[in-house]
Amino acid sequence: MAATKKVLYTAKVHTAGGRANGLARSDDGHLEVRLSTPGTGSTGTNPEQLFAAGWSACFEGAMDIVANKMKITLPPDAAIDAEVDLCLTGADFSIQARLNVHLPGLSQETARQLVDLSHHACPYSKAIKGNVDVTTTITV
Repeated sequence: MAATKKVLYTAKVHTAGGRANGLARSDDGHLEVRLSTPGTGSTGTNPEQLFAAGWSACFEGAMDIVANKMKITLPPDAAIDAEVDLCLTGADFSIQARLNVHLPGLSQETARQLVDLSHHACPYSKAIKGNVDVTTTITV
């Protein structure tokens, strides 16, 4: 028998104008961002930057949970540099990504295990698995 899914939180954001000249605003007012197309020099962020910020924050949270289960302490200066590329192949757009994970003080073996298990725990990593080419590098 399958477990019942419990919704913990629902993000609600209204966007008008799209990536070219848009505005995205959350229903609680905590997020309000202007959107612009990458490389145009226009004021505003873009979906790729927003995805990189959300994914890296979620992934670091997943690493914290996994580290606790592994009975290790996540280094206080752990950090993730996320890079998300907007790609064009013929007429098809796609994204590819890199997570550069910094885990100073951990052994390479422990860091690799932590990151690999975190990909299985992170909702963003699970959502894009098999759909987005992802490269993960680890610096200890």
